[in-house]
Amino acid sequence: MDQRQHRPPNPNFSRHQSTTYRRNRDESRGGHFQPKRFRCENQHHQAGSSAGPTPTAPQTLGTRRQLYERDFPLYKQPVELGHFSLDSQRRFFNDARQLRYYKEPEKSPNFDLRDGYKDRFVKRDDGVKEKLDHILKWILLNRAKVQSKGTAASSPCDLEVDFVTWRGHLTKLLTTPYETREGWLLAISRLGGTLYISEVETEAARTDRENRAESHEEMMYWGYKFEQYTCADDIHSLPDPAGVVNTNEAFCTVVQTRLAKHRLLFSGEVDCRDKDPKTQSAPACYIELKTSGEICTPKQRSNFHRFKLLKWWAQSFLPGVPRIVAGFRDQEGVVVSVETYHISKISQLIKNENNCWKPTVCMNFCSDFLSFVKSVVREDNPRVVYLFSRDPHKDVTFTIHRDLHYSFLPDWYVRELTKTHPHAQPQF
Repeated sequence: MDQRQHRPPNPNFSRHQSTTYRRNRDESRGGHFQPKRFRCENQHHQAGSSAGPTPTAPQTLGTRRQLYERDFPLYKQPVELGHFSLDSQRRFFNDARQLRYYKEPEKSPNFDLRDGYKDRFVKRDDGVKEKLDHILKWILLNRAKVQSKGTAASSPCDLEVDFVTWRGHLTKLLTTPYETREGWLLAISRLGGTLYISEVETEAARTDRENRAESHEEMMYWGYKFEQYTCADDIHSLPDPAGVVNTNEAFCTVVQTRLAKHRLLFSGEVDCRDKDPKTQSAPACYIELKTSGEICTPKQRSNFHRFKLLKWWAQSFLPGVPRIVAGFRDQEGVVVSVETYHISKISQLIKNENNCWKPTVCMNFCSDFLSFVKSVVREDNPRVVYLFSRDPHKDVTFTIHRDLHYSFLPDWYVRELTKTHPHAQPQF
C-alpha cells in the first residue's frame, strides 16, 4: 500500500520561544511550547452531516518514520485546568485528595520491591474498562474552566476543544512510528464538534492480559511499590512502606494544550509532586516515578535509550511533567540506584544512539493522525463510532460502526452536555 498518500503540508507555525519550557534546539526547530492561550477556531461540523469521509479524504495513514522527518510542530505549553482523584474503591472525587508528595531517597536505597506483594496488595481489576468516564465526569463538573471566558458557545455541548482523551492514548500515538510489536485500536466519536478518543483492547492485548505469568504480575507490582517507598501522603509526613499498595487509587491532572492546529484536552495519572512549596505550579511541580532493570552493559544501556526512554519521554512530555525519577533494580527486585532524568535533556542523551527515535517524528505523526481523524470523522453523533486500527508495520486504517458494540460515550454524559442550561448540577 502506498505509504505516501497522506502527508499534509507543513503549516507555517509560529516560532515564538517559550520562556518557561524550552525544547532542545537539535530536536525542536520550528516548534516550541508557547504559554499564550490559543483562540477558538470554529471547525465544528453540524449534526446530520455525511456519515462517511469526504470524497477527498485519505483512506489510510502511513506510519513509516521517514514520512515525519520534518520540523518539530508547534506544541503549546500545557496548562493544568484542574485535577481529580480516584479512591481505594475507584470512586471519583473532584479534588486533590490522592495527590502525594515526593521524598527523595538515598542514591543506593536498597528498597525491596517484593515486600507486601503477597499480603498487602489490592490490585485494580484491569478487565473493567472505564473508557473516558472519569474525564467526562470532570468535564461536566468544570465546564466553565474548559469553555473560554467571554466567548459565546455555539451550542450547550460546545467545549471549544477539538479532542478529549487520556494521555495514555496520545502516548501510543507518539510511539507508533517506532512500535514494532504491539498494535492498537482507537474508537472515536464526534459530539458538539469535539472528537472523543477512547481505546479498545485488541485481541492480542486481551490474550496477553488473561495469560500473564505470575512473575510478570509481580514485576508490575514493583513499580507501585517504588512509589510507596518514595511518596508521602502530605507535605509534613514520610513515606510508609509498611502500608497497603492499592492500585485503584489515583491522582489525575487535566491539561489543555495545542498541537499544531489541534486543540487538546486530556487527563493523565500523576505519581507525585515536589515537596518543596517554592517549586513551580502544576504541571511543572509534578514528578513521574519509574523502575527499570539495572544497566550493566553497553547493550543494556543502548536498549534502555532506544526503547524504554521513548515511552518515558512521551508520557511525561505530553502533560509538561519536567522530570522522571527512576529506580534501577537488580534481578531480585531490590532498588540499587536512583537516577533523575530531565525531559528537556533526553533528546541529548539519545542523540548518539544509532537508529534511535526522534521526538520530532513522534510529534509529527501524532499531529498528522489527528488531522487524518478530522478528515474522516464527519458525522456529529455519539452513537456513530469510527474505529481506527494499526497493526505493527502497517498503515492506519478505519471502519465505521453504527451499532452499540463500540459506543463509549455514556447516556448520562450526552444528556448532561446537551442540556439547555449547562451550569445546572450534573447528575451522573
